[in-house]
Amino acid sequence: MGNIELRRHSEVSLARQIYQALRDQMIEGHLKPGEVLLSTREMAKKLAVSRNTAYEAYEMLLAEGYIVSRQGAPTRVAEGLRLEKAVPFQGKIENVSQPTYKYKADFRTGRPDLRRFPRQMWLQLLHKVTEKLPAELWGYTGPEGLPELRQEITAWLYRSRGLTVQPQNIFITSGATQALHLLAKLLSGDSQEIIVEDPCHIGMLRVLQENGFKIWPVPVDKQGIKTVYLEGNRACTVYVTPSHQFPLGGILPADRRAALIRYARKNNIYLIEDDYDSEFRYSGTPVAPLYSMDQQHVIYVGTFSKMLFPALRIGYVILPCQLHTRWCKLRTYADVQNPPFEQAALAEYLRTRKLDRHVYEMRRLYGRRRQVLLQVLEETFGETWHSWGDAAGLHLAVEFPGRHFDQAFSLQCKNHGIRITPVEYHSICKGIHTDKLLFGYGHLEPDEIEKGVRLLQAVL
Repeated sequence: MGNIELRRHSEVSLARQIYQALRDQMIEGHLKPGEVLLSTREMAKKLAVSRNTAYEAYEMLLAEGYIVSRQGAPTRVAEGLRLEKAVPFQGKIENVSQPTYKYKADFRTGRPDLRRFPRQMWLQLLHKVTEKLPAELWGYTGPEGLPELRQEITAWLYRSRGLTVQPQNIFITSGATQALHLLAKLLSGDSQEIIVEDPCHIGMLRVLQENGFKIWPVPVDKQGIKTVYLEGNRACTVYVTPSHQFPLGGILPADRRAALIRYARKNNIYLIEDDYDSEFRYSGTPVAPLYSMDQQHVIYVGTFSKMLFPALRIGYVILPCQLHTRWCKLRTYADVQNPPFEQAALAEYLRTRKLDRHVYEMRRLYGRRRQVLLQVLEETFGETWHSWGDAAGLHLAVEFPGRHFDQAFSLQCKNHGIRITPVEYHSICKGIHTDKLLFGYGHLEPDEIEKGVRLLQAVL
């Protein structure tokens, strides 16, 4: 048996250190199968520890099968422990977390202004509802979500969209991304084809691809998905953003909405409606969801990430009744449920109309920032550009005719301290929208918007 060096001031107990040292010697072959170990008394004396410490280490080895011990016989090393050393990973480890690079101008999309969210009030609300939460809600509460939150979302949708929904049709999720993961599993049919808008959100596209779907892209114009291209495939579902198309910003007109629903009914499939930020519309009330036209063939996906803060991780889906049982099974075997504490806090936030007031204030703020962006673009670039889409959301799609924005352009911008996304990044069929850029502005103060556009002008 080799030497064992103990670290007397380590947070790891002496017994566990002895266990780890002996275990490693057995695995590496320094202690042979059948070899007799020192008695606990001898081991304690050798290492200058108490006998109880040595006994505890041996008990750990015995419990995990590293040693065998019988009454009246010495303790021996078990058979079959020898392992060759694992070959270390030689490849490059890719960092998938958010970059820590500090940009001079950051026009990323889909980012609300987190500085304006009333964090102190939210923390007080969270503390208040957590104290009142019944003991049974600290256990497993089921895949549907807290009944109180489902009820309040029902009331919110009626107030904000004029949408009549039954609470039992609402299912809470960990954001829209998880909702799409679950829906991909729920709706995949024999064809494994899905119709998506082109361009569409690259993150959502990858979710669908990772779930084994073959993507059938349908082009988008200034009004949204071009429904004349729907026919000629065997898709099992359609993914659309009709109230504010991402990334080009169009509102799908009534005739195309009707065409989508006729297509779904004819082929007996579902439409996934992703309503990601239509609360922030600046020239009228929020657009009525596609769901209001057909509650049997449309699955509505909503989220509170853009309204409040992305770390909240609470979204929801509105499901037709025939999908409830399968959804619950899928969610149960995925992660069971959302934590009840944030759900209870959000329910109270909705019940007291604090969300209504916050959305109203942020809509006014984002509307002013959108106007600042449009004004600065006009002052900087004159008439060499024009915007796409409706006056809504947290970003603006801008076309610069004759320009070409590709990956090399994005890298050039980054080298100058600018983060900005070409529409081409979100395009499936490349080469169609190479002259368009996406300006996220919701999280930027007016002076930051102006500074960013000026920096971009210097690069262009």
